[in-house]
Amino acid sequence: MRRLLGLGRSLVVYWRPGRQRGLRELYAPFVSKGDLVFDVGAHLGDRSAAFSGLGARVIALEPQPDLVPWLRRLVGRRPGVTVLPVAVGREAGMARLAVSDANPTLSTLADAWRETIVETNRTFQSVRWERSAEVPVTTMDMLIEEHGVPRFCKIDVEGHEAEVLAGLSQPLDALSVEFVAGSLDVTRACIDRLESLGQYEYNAITGEGRSFAWDRWQSVDDVRTWLDNAAEMFSSGDLYARRLPMPEDSIE
Repeated sequence: MRRLLGLGRSLVVYWRPGRQRGLRELYAPFVSKGDLVFDVGAHLGDRSAAFSGLGARVIALEPQPDLVPWLRRLVGRRPGVTVLPVAVGREAGMARLAVSDANPTLSTLADAWRETIVETNRTFQSVRWERSAEVPVTTMDMLIEEHGVPRFCKIDVEGHEAEVLAGLSQPLDALSVEFVAGSLDVTRACIDRLESLGQYEYNAITGEGRSFAWDRWQSVDDVRTWLDNAAEMFSSGDLYARRLPMPEDSIE
């Protein structure tokens, strides 16, 4: 029963009327027709549907066995959408996924994150991970080798974001990673990894909003200062990064 209630909650939240229009408006500056997009942590595919609606080719990755059939049903039949029932991490192999039946969107591979977030973020205090499932893991580099370099990559994997980026060895044009109050060290590690691959500027969306926090994109130093001094006031959100052009990019 808890599984059905959790699934129903996700369907209501992520597939409510009007949501797709807002998501397409959000992602339109990043995604154009024919672009490749990776949706890492696709859940029930609302973001994958928005990417597809913009004409992108989408690789939707979701390791939860109970959700994969629904993901295929909701978005897998759309042109250009490929559903892969795998997680993404630092190395390929198998891993143990902690599953929350009542809150399937909070299922995670990050054991340390799961053990501490219930104490550091009050919105997680009632969350329980009742069971686990062994799931296959691939890497960003392996996905790129098979499918190509994505124009945009959305990463929302409950404290495992830095591990996803650890398996990436080249810069991407644009991406987003979830941030969660009480575990901002994960977000800092994501920034460190991105900056080791290229130079980026940043913006943020708090909660499930559709508007960026700042009118102008922020430097890496500015966004680190924000993480240190202000980000904890928001329970969660997404940090967006877009690559700055390198001098050689402007050479004709």
